[in-house]
Amino acid sequence: MTATPDSIQDLRKTVARLRAEDGCPWDRAQTHQSLADCLVEECSELLDTIDRRDMEHMREELGDVLLQVIMHTQLAEESGFFDLNEVAADINRKLVRRHPHVFGDEKAGNSEEALSRWEAIKATEKKNGHSAGNSVFKSLPPKLPALLYARDVYKKIERNKLSTDGLPESSELKALSENLDENLAGVLLFELAAACRLAKIDPESALRRYTSHLIEKIQDARENK
Repeated sequence: MTATPDSIQDLRKTVARLRAEDGCPWDRAQTHQSLADCLVEECSELLDTIDRRDMEHMREELGDVLLQVIMHTQLAEESGFFDLNEVAADINRKLVRRHPHVFGDEKAGNSEEALSRWEAIKATEKKNGHSAGNSVFKSLPPKLPALLYARDVYKKIERNKLSTDGLPESSELKALSENLDENLAGVLLFELAAACRLAKIDPESALRRYTSHLIEKIQDARENK
């Protein structure tokens, strides 16, 4: 099928037809919850094409992820909550609001300044009617894989210059990073995962527990100041 300016609308109509009373029994049986694993799988397959720089298949995998977005918005629309246009409008408003250096009068000389401004605006916003809270770790997605979770927690620690009793000093980590490249990082991580296997340790759980423990220590230290 040839792409047209109406291809997104065509996809919406196709999904609506699949969900219709005389549509596909499998599609009609789906819920937000039943589709959750599908979303994770499709995102994983997309990430694989990105890692392999496989542009030929990335287009297909992006389509599979887009289908998940359309399916979830179709389910929400059927229940009277929201539709795809509202989802698009929400993210468009957020992009404009968090880029005052593009759509307003503020200035950002480099990507670090732009990201800092984004985070500052995000910290003042309320999400789903609830305050973002005082914790610098509050905004981290709860379902991140442990390795990404640890990386993002350290990013928060570094950006907010938090005390990290038990972690190597920043200068030590910087020295380590200077001798690290993608291949060596992959080797070391694989060897650690293999060693965990031999020791009957789940590396995912171990890293997540340690990272969560580190967050608790930092928060306790901040509250007891």
